[in-house]
Amino acid sequence: MTPVSRKQLGTTDLEISQLSIGSWHTYDRMDFADTVALLRAAVDAGINLFDVGVYGFPGMPAVFTDVIWGAAIRAAGVAREEYLVSAKLWLEGFGADGFRPQLENALLRGGFGIADLVILGDIRRDDIVLEELVADLANLKAAGLIRAWGVNNWSASNIRKLQEIAAETGVDGPSIAQLKYSVARRSIPDGEPFGALFADGFTMQSSDVLEGGLLVGSSSGREVGRDPGGVQAAIKERAGEFAAVAEGLGTSPARLAVAFTLTHPANITTLFGATKMSQLQDNLAAVDLVAQVGAAELRALVEPFWVDRDLVNPEGP
Repeated sequence: MTPVSRKQLGTTDLEISQLSIGSWHTYDRMDFADTVALLRAAVDAGINLFDVGVYGFPGMPAVFTDVIWGAAIRAAGVAREEYLVSAKLWLEGFGADGFRPQLENALLRGGFGIADLVILGDIRRDDIVLEELVADLANLKAAGLIRAWGVNNWSASNIRKLQEIAAETGVDGPSIAQLKYSVARRSIPDGEPFGALFADGFTMQSSDVLEGGLLVGSSSGREVGRDPGGVQAAIKERAGEFAAVAEGLGTSPARLAVAFTLTHPANITTLFGATKMSQLQDNLAAVDLVAQVGAAELRALVEPFWVDRDLVNPEGP
């Protein structure tokens, strides 16, 4: 199996693996020993980026997937210099003290002293002042708490504004956008507004690549947040046909779905969740699948499954 390669994140000094592992309601569903073994195997295969979010909110049941991850990565004997952590910062928690309180909480829960990358969550409030966000993130970097930052499912226009604000004030702007991207949900990452950003060197991390499991035959699908265009029902209907294409290639639907994302020229890393060693191995094999089939042929084979075409504004939310 081909080792997972790494790419430089924009103008930062971070070298990020082309596959990355998320923690969205993952490790709290696993046996701890299995988690330890899975993380060790992922690092040994070349994966060095772990998305570790604090997903508990006031008034909701407590969750500990990030705490479990921190314990497991240490139990796996993985040294801090062997991995990078991508932490989530929620705009809902941005207040008088900026992002620092929730970042320090994330560092405490996960057991790491610095977030190599932080990703700002979706914009869900109308009182956000972009200048304040950029300044606060610059302060966090100056304090040695973060190294780089990006955004999750922001519009191309708002990313441009962030870049302009950062340039005007002489601080670092966003380096990456975490975007929903799959064989079925392509309109935003493959659209012209983001194409212009990517042409200037901006990068993306593909997320929700299995659409909560719907692309691989799940009857219900795990929660994946927003459903732009309301296309999940259509994705579920096409899952059987997609599986047939994968079978024709002698591979699995999951491996084909992950391989597709690796063909996007701006995709620096593809985020996935795995609760079984077999899932990890299947996703790792996506690297070889791209080489075997070829990027152009692979994209042509999955073209019929692009269900959000003309249903979603490519500018983004």
